[in-house]
Amino acid sequence: MQKGLVHIYHGDGKGKTTCGMGLCIRAAGAGMKVLIFQFLKKNDSSELNIMRKIPDITVIDGLDSAKFVFQMTDQEKKDARDFYENAFESICDRIVKEEYDLLFLDEALHAVNYGMLPEERLIEFLKNRPEKLEVVMNGYHPTEALQEAADYISCISKEKHPFDRGIPERLGIEK
Repeated sequence: MQKGLVHIYHGDGKGKTTCGMGLCIRAAGAGMKVLIFQFLKKNDSSELNIMRKIPDITVIDGLDSAKFVFQMTDQEKKDARDFYENAFESICDRIVKEEYDLLFLDEALHAVNYGMLPEERLIEFLKNRPEKLEVVMNGYHPTEALQEAADYISCISKEKHPFDRGIPERLGIEK
């Protein structure tokens, strides 16, 4: 059995989710069992349409009404926090029971930074995860503790992006 490692993709550049999804496809192509969960995103991003069709990849839906944290009321923040904490606990149980090989926690760093997922709980999970489980996380600003827990850290930095010129996200490219 191969020991699983922890990956972090972070930074202000485009492609963090794309990197994680690519690794999920590679793992499934090698016969590995993959679980994907997205924090702080709606369930409508285009990559999920195809991921749901790939054998050995399971996508767990997040909140259908996800929106930016700064747009949430205090009650919406509390409801989202409760949802994400419960979803994470369910994922932790499922990972063990169903013997997954790779877990992609898309936007987990944002969830931690915005108080939607307790960092201590995520660190505890990483330390006690099944030995073969590979874990991929992404977002902005990994904490020092998450950096310590990681085996791979890749920074994706923006040098130029169409959004800066007022070009909104495009279906199939950014969404």
